[in-house]
Amino acid sequence: MGSMSALFYRLGAAARRTGWSGLVLALLCAMLSTFVVAPAHNDSLYIRDDVRIPVADGHYSLALTILRPRGEGPFGAIILNHGVGEGARDRFLESPTLFIQAASAFVSRGYAVVMPLRRGFGETGGAFAEDAGECASPHYGSGERAAARDVLAAYEFARELPYVDPQRMILAGQSAGGVASLYAAAQQPAGLVAVLAFAAGRGGNPDVHPGIPCAAEALAGLFQDLGSSVRVPVMMYYAENDLYFGPVASRSWFQRLQAGGVEAEYVLQPPFGNNGHFVFGDMKGVELWLPTVERFLQRHGIPFAPAKQRI
Repeated sequence: MGSMSALFYRLGAAARRTGWSGLVLALLCAMLSTFVVAPAHNDSLYIRDDVRIPVADGHYSLALTILRPRGEGPFGAIILNHGVGEGARDRFLESPTLFIQAASAFVSRGYAVVMPLRRGFGETGGAFAEDAGECASPHYGSGERAAARDVLAAYEFARELPYVDPQRMILAGQSAGGVASLYAAAQQPAGLVAVLAFAAGRGGNPDVHPGIPCAAEALAGLFQDLGSSVRVPVMMYYAENDLYFGPVASRSWFQRLQAGGVEAEYVLQPPFGNNGHFVFGDMKGVELWLPTVERFLQRHGIPFAPAKQRI
């Protein structure tokens, strides 16, 4: 049987073809989520917590899902950030379950994984605050500020958890979540040691211009600005056949980020499946990027060994 991310993709495709209501599909997603993460035995490798937290100076709260190893810790923490779907229905259906394979891999390396649903997504609900406007004149900054506000709320909450080492924090994300992670990192939050950005970008439209995002140069300018403020090592990870952000765009963004002065590494793996944009959340994809992440973190002295190797 394929990975859960592939199953959700097929459900979404079926919904678009058959006209299922968002409510019906959301219920299916909720049931699948319960099936995947509910511990079958008391010796499950991880514990799941679902909580809501207030956003400072805001009038809303965020839904968070936390996966953590068993034991008292202290564990490092990874704030894992989702992307942005192509429309309101995709945002409504956003769920931490889509990243359950990736999150479980991080837990197996001794990290607590905090997965916030930002404002306008899934169980958090509310108004979508990350719209960058038209491609002809995008305003990426305002959208990223809104995204980073929620990311940092989850980040600060995680630092206060009794089982988390507040000096071993990592920001990670896929697609727009990778950009949001970088923007949050540019605020230089205490305890941050690295950023992992998978298929990071905005403005992709594989149906119209496969691999060629709109307003790529405007986003490149944002990456360069962020590169001047991020103070921790960054890994930018892409696949050759990413139909949202092809190699020309992703290399350009990396170069501009690096030009800002940040210590960054660019990884371009061979093609993955029909669209390498989704390698991060796929079970088979995890097997490809996990060793790369381990080597990257080890080069920077950040513990990331499998649980059985940790002392």
